Amino acid sequence: MEIMYPMLRHERLYCLNKLGEVVGASTATFVGQCYELHHPPSLGSLVKASDGEIDVFGLVSSAETHSIEEGRRPVARGLAESDDDIFRAHPQLTRLLCTDFTAIVVGHRSQGAVLQYLPPRPARIHSFIYGCQQTEVHELSSSPGFLRMVVTDQSPWLDEVISACLRQFSDAHPDPETFLVAGARELGILLGGDFHRLGNIMRRVRGK
Repeated sequence: MEIMYPMLRHERLYCLNKLGEVVGASTATFVGQCYELHHPPSLGSLVKASDGEIDVFGLVSSAETHSIEEGRRPVARGLAESDDDIFRAHPQLTRLLCTDFTAIVVGHRSQGAVLQYLPPRPARIHSFIYGCQQTEVHELSSSPGFLRMVVTDQSPWLDEVISACLRQFSDAHPDPETFLVAGARELGILLGGDFHRLGNIMRRVRGK
């Protein structure tokens, strides 16, 4: 696995919302490696992998920080006042660890149009991943059809992903309640009438 070195502050400011690079991709998902350790995008947030021709939109479904050496686990470094002190005392750790996240593909942009179905090809390896602006979130979620690709994912915590997504996406709409009602109706159909599961998802959306 390629070592990704932490970015300097001025580099982060220059890149604005550039989060990392694609290090694994399939038709329905892609994996990104963060430039900044321990700073993946939020669960349920919308990101995009862009290769200059197609923007592939993904919904963040999980994240993990691990050793860059397969099969090797991090070891405790002893007592310290804070975890920041550990990294200051052992700066090499930032080169031995990396933070990855997985995103479910929920659509793509081609020739200026945002389409709520799978792109013609997977995201390109080493293409840059960006956090999406509210205008892009609004455009992608203008209708709840994007949820069709989410509910087919096999993540064991999928309901948490869906609720986090709806909660965040609603902020991008002028009428959040109308958006959530439309999303709940779509989910009711996609979940085959499992209203107990739907109720649990919507309670999480509203923080209950």
